[in-house]
Amino acid sequence: MASYRESYRCDLGCLDGAAVEGRRLFIVKGRSAMRRWDRLMEGYLEEYAGRGRSAGMEARVAYVLGRWGRWMKRRRPGVQLERVDPDLLVSFLRGQTSFRSNSTVYGTLSVMRGMGDYLVREGVWIANPLRWMKGPKLSPYSRLPKRIDSSQMQELWRQAASRGSGYHRHLRLVLLAILYATGLRRGELERLDLSSWDREEGVLRIDGRKTGRERMVPVPALAYQCIESYLPQRHNQLEKLGCIHQRALIVNSEGRRLRGDSISKLMHTLARRSGMKLHSVHQFRHSCASDLLAAGVGLPEVQRILGHQGIATTIRYVHIADPQRRAAMARHPINDWVTAEVA
Repeated sequence: MASYRESYRCDLGCLDGAAVEGRRLFIVKGRSAMRRWDRLMEGYLEEYAGRGRSAGMEARVAYVLGRWGRWMKRRRPGVQLERVDPDLLVSFLRGQTSFRSNSTVYGTLSVMRGMGDYLVREGVWIANPLRWMKGPKLSPYSRLPKRIDSSQMQELWRQAASRGSGYHRHLRLVLLAILYATGLRRGELERLDLSSWDREEGVLRIDGRKTGRERMVPVPALAYQCIESYLPQRHNQLEKLGCIHQRALIVNSEGRRLRGDSISKLMHTLARRSGMKLHSVHQFRHSCASDLLAAGVGLPEVQRILGHQGIATTIRYVHIADPQRRAAMARHPINDWVTAEVA
């Protein structure tokens, strides 16, 4: 068995300022060639899908890995998967991320890093060189979340309540209520079961497929009313369709679990009728966090409601709504001096 170890450092100047540091640390195993890539990629995608990520993220990962695999297969002389070194990885990254934003470069590197960890677990690599590569520096404040303002939110509610009747009207209202009142991620909303709703306590139990930790989220009075008004409509709809034992809390008109893309379509349609441009359903989550902070709710409480693993993610919203900082500056001694001078 051949082995080598060599300190390595490289600079990706053309990666929009991205600096990449790598270290060769492999033990070459076996003689299998790049034909194993497709099977390994399929195995990793199955494992990734089991983490509960959105269909959009799964498609993005498959896209990046597909391009990476095709690029290596076209290399001449041929590449052995076990002999992939940092120079080859840097060459691929340079070609795929030129003239791209820092966030795109970092996302591509993140996908490749995950696949590298999988190759280590499968015994193809002894160590993952992508773990020692640094992507571009991304400021959490460079792209502030887009917030739905109060007038737009009120118009969304008016449109949801005024259009149609029966099941579809209650469906729009309950989606709008849960998304804005609790700040749930789209995937979390999709995975809610009937058993997730605790009527007596007025809380939703959210699974921990993304964060690894289950959480309980209390709902405000209006959201509580929307959920309770929706449930009889749901029961009647399922009884009519003969699928009364459906576990999902939110179901479509055919009695099946309402999927994420359908949630997005309903919300985008509602926004279009309200005369606003909705970039993503995730804006309801941003608006929930920002409005809670603006109402004086503390950062730790907002963090627990949204299920952020670290408070640094929650702090991003302070740039949008920060009443505590304004209140602190109101107590600055200079205010007393100015008042005394004017008097």
